[in-house]
Amino acid sequence: WSVRAGRAASAATISVFLVNSMGTRLGHRGKTNTVASVNIRELAAADLHAALDLNNRNVPALNELDHPEISRLADMAAVALTAEVDGAFAGFCIVFAPGVEYASLNYQWFSRTYDHFVYLDRIAVEPHFRRYGIGRAFYRHVIERCTGSFPQLFCEVNLRPRNHDSIQFPRSIGFGDVG
Repeated sequence: WSVRAGRAASAATISVFLVNSMGTRLGHRGKTNTVASVNIRELAAADLHAALDLNNRNVPALNELDHPEISRLADMAAVALTAEVDGAFAGFCIVFAPGVEYASLNYQWFSRTYDHFVYLDRIAVEPHFRRYGIGRAFYRHVIERCTGSFPQLFCEVNLRPRNHDSIQFPRSIGFGDVG
């Protein structure tokens, strides 16, 4: 891995841009809880309060949002998903295609650099539901939905402040540096 620092949303954040060609490995690695039933479905308006709360508890790994902004992001997303574990809200993810009005400097970098891609903007999983395979399930669903329409799935991870899980997880499922 060589690291290419990108322009990030704030001066305190350094991002690494990662790419996964659609359809590469998403196999199991490490210890995963396999007792509960995990369901991935479309993000609904009724999920937005829980998604907003989870998002804002994950600052600075995710930028803080308000209800109008998370609603706007969900509305313009190419893919917006919710995870449930035994019927309880467990997490969400939001993915954008090119051409949306989104002020993220990271998304704008991808838009300037690539023509045909999807960008996984945010993914968050409730702490007590981590290690249930939800992150892999989100990526699997995104790849299944976007294969044939978009050749590449991009995400970025923040090095400052360092989020070890955010850095390691994409690597574990086959993402690599685009720089």
